[in-house]
Amino acid sequence: MSAQIPAAAKRSRSFTAVSIDLFERLMPDAFVLAIGLSALVAAAALIFAPKGTPTIILTSWYSGVFNILGFAFQMILILVTGHALAYSPPVQRGLKRIIALVRTPNQAVTITFLVAAAASWINWGFGLVIGAVLAREVAKQIRVDFAWLVAAAYSGFVIYASGPSGSIPLSQASAGNALNIVEKITGHIVPFSQSIFGIFNVAPTLLVLVIMPFVLVLVRPRPDEMQIFVPPPEMPAPDRGASRILFARRIERSSVGSLFLVAAGIGYLVLAWRSGQLTVDINLVIFLFLIAGLALHGSPMNYGDAVKNAAKQTGSMMLQYPIYGGIMGIMTATGLAEIISSSIAASASAHTLPVLSFISSIFISLVVPSGGGHWAVQGPFTIPAAVALNASIPATTMAVAMGEEVANMLQPFWALPVVAIAGIGIQRVMGFTVLTFLVGAVIYGAALLLLI
Repeated sequence: MSAQIPAAAKRSRSFTAVSIDLFERLMPDAFVLAIGLSALVAAAALIFAPKGTPTIILTSWYSGVFNILGFAFQMILILVTGHALAYSPPVQRGLKRIIALVRTPNQAVTITFLVAAAASWINWGFGLVIGAVLAREVAKQIRVDFAWLVAAAYSGFVIYASGPSGSIPLSQASAGNALNIVEKITGHIVPFSQSIFGIFNVAPTLLVLVIMPFVLVLVRPRPDEMQIFVPPPEMPAPDRGASRILFARRIERSSVGSLFLVAAGIGYLVLAWRSGQLTVDINLVIFLFLIAGLALHGSPMNYGDAVKNAAKQTGSMMLQYPIYGGIMGIMTATGLAEIISSSIAASASAHTLPVLSFISSIFISLVVPSGGGHWAVQGPFTIPAAVALNASIPATTMAVAMGEEVANMLQPFWALPVVAIAGIGIQRVMGFTVLTFLVGAVIYGAALLLLI
């Protein structure tokens, strides 16, 4: 190679190459990993948990497998409706305008990360989908290591819980929410002005947005390390044949049916907003994706074809989410999560409780990767500790959210929709996102120590 590579870059790339190699060699398929985590958590509960009897472990595991089915189906609908929306003609035209700005691999990874991060901050579901779709489309235009690009898309998710769609800050800002543990204990809510817009959250989030593009560029694989992956083509719309009755074909391709559902959806949203009953949650995100997708695809059959194309990517999610539901059930019912949270909080002071809560949140997120489920496990032990120590309740609350979003860079649970849409294996992607984890852990951890 004619160009000389600076020594610092060589060290960084060498670390990246080693990281990717380790993940590809040691990390099994995500489904097998979920099974392994189940066995590990069950063994830990049996040894350490106060209620870790075989009977409770087995019954809580069984209950957890089925208790998560509602959430699992919600996540599948997030992927399917979001994917269909992202592949609507207007959104594709918008993506093409963004892609037209891309001339080099470094520009590709920077734009992919920033777009995915902005979308994730606004709404985590849309961020996961649009990042993956953007990476896939950019890879068709630029010769680039595809896993590196997909990792940039997933890395944007590292700031999701620091935004208004994060389940932890959102639930604590919503009076009467079942997960508003702060309100149940103190009688007060934590408004966004004190949580996501607090300096201890805004400053590190902006710093991550500034630093991560440089980190991703620095760890760009060398030409001899690159794995060029051509994304598989989208499934073509089915040919319904010219022999179909013309009247039926006109009805299928008419926009009347879609407009009826879109009008009904908008009508409901207006009524709910006027009555003060419009709740920003997963169901609303799915609903917005649905009516927007129907509107932008034009006809019911066009939208139906887009949904069928998206649905073929949901198999791994259907397999793995119930397994993680069983893990969450064991962690909660046996008291294993309580041991992790309370043992760290017990050694904290008013100043160190947020950062120690952040650390414990990272460990808990590796086995309880759902934001809401995570908070239900850790919140009841963290907030009373904050009250007893007179620590900052908003900072302690956000510390748990920060730990969860950072830990996602090591946990494939939330990467499943991304790699499914992109059409790539998880191992090489996680070899890059481990660096996002390290950057996020240092920046958010330092902010919790220095800005409170």
